Amino acid sequence: MSERAAPFYCPYCGDEDLFPNETGHGAWECRSCNRAFQLKYLGLLSRGVRSDTAGGDEI
Repeated sequence: MSERAAPFYCPYCGDEDLFPNETGHGAWECRSCNRAFQLKYLGLLSRGVRSDTAGGDEI
């Protein structure tokens, strides 16, 4: 598995002309709209696992 998750498109203009930015981990720059942005993994949600009436587990 890769250490870096790459975005598929710019969240501002939707273009795919993206390159890693040297400011740090998860930082990307869009050369179409000249914006820089950063992606960050926050963690898992704490909803847990519930049992339903059909006998399966629902996440």
